[in-house]
Amino acid sequence: MKFSSKSLLTALTAVTLMITAAALPPRALAANSRSVAAQWGLEVDTVALGDVHIAPEFRIAIYENLLQELTKTKQSRQVLRSGDRNADGIPDLLILKTTVESYTEGSETRRAVTTFGGATKLKVRSELCTRDGQIVVERELNGNVRFFGDNLRATHNLARNVAKAVKDSKLPEPRPSNS
Repeated sequence: MKFSSKSLLTALTAVTLMITAAALPPRALAANSRSVAAQWGLEVDTVALGDVHIAPEFRIAIYENLLQELTKTKQSRQVLRSGDRNADGIPDLLILKTTVESYTEGSETRRAVTTFGGATKLKVRSELCTRDGQIVVERELNGNVRFFGDNLRATHNLARNVAKAVKDSKLPEPRPSNS
């Protein structure tokens, strides 16, 4: 049976890659594809209202959607709720603080009838802080519903924008652990 030098080289390369991958511990392989953010834990603080009056369901919806969207990004080792006791055991923890700066109540009926009225709009200031209060990332973000969807859809859009901002942010390297 004859082998061409090209097919022999391809087979040898594949075998070498498999042996190298088998020799490396799984963490070494995963470390190359993981971002710096994946090394941090993330605690989502309750949503502060500032000087804005919004319905309690909007405040709760913002918080729950933030938890859901931040978990989906898989950018953090863990996403925890405010006050979670497990946060004490995480050495590299970032805290997401969200303050509602403005809110415009929309009308689903007006959105359905016209294309230019009835939009629900939310604007928040989002801060990603270390445990000691140092601000790592600070952004002003929006969420809205302009055409179709219920008013609470604005909270989902806002949470998606916050999660994208966290994902796209350049975070500092966590401190090396003493273990």
